[in-house]
Amino acid sequence: MELFLNDSLGTITLEVDEAAESRAIVIIAHGAGAGMHHPFMISISRLFTAQGFHVARFNFPYMENGKKFPGAPKPNIETWGLVIDHLSTTYPSLPVIVSGKSYGGRMASHLLADGAPTRVKGVFYLGFPLHAPGKDAKTRAAHLDRIQVPQLFLQGVNDQLANIVLMREVLSSLPAARMLEVEFADHSFKVPKASGRTGQEVMHQLVEETTKWIDTVLK
Repeated sequence: MELFLNDSLGTITLEVDEAAESRAIVIIAHGAGAGMHHPFMISISRLFTAQGFHVARFNFPYMENGKKFPGAPKPNIETWGLVIDHLSTTYPSLPVIVSGKSYGGRMASHLLADGAPTRVKGVFYLGFPLHAPGKDAKTRAAHLDRIQVPQLFLQGVNDQLANIVLMREVLSSLPAARMLEVEFADHSFKVPKASGRTGQEVMHQLVEETTKWIDTVLK
């Protein structure tokens, strides 16, 4: 479906995969360089739907307009808020869990740091991009302690955009947050053959562990 945001943001594409019986709606935003139809986005959405969640995906305005780079964060953070409002109205009986692959999760975190919409019960990050490749730093995490809902970080141990040692330091200052460290995985959650695991097995791990966390959050 197309969703009109406002005069400045225009229209974006939004899709919802509905479960037969859903206990929450999970909203997943795409990464910086790939839109809502990227194979990772489609695959993980289907897995969450199979676990009993409605799953929504949407494009940020820059992606909708064919641009390669996100540009200023403000319109993307604003888009997050408008999408949450729209889906909260569309599914008034369901709690909301927000998420994003890399950049999409980071934008969600900035929205939540300024106060989570009432229906949002938690946020999980599919590879939080803590820093640029080869430029280890924690400055992108400075706002995370202002987020008042539970947070779950799903991080590949070999992620070049999130030094795992630094991520552990970040989590040590967020007592209400949890982190799942995925052995051998990179920023895209790809693992080498030598790991003895397949990409599909990793995807199932991400969804199964996140589902357990969501159910705990919703209790």
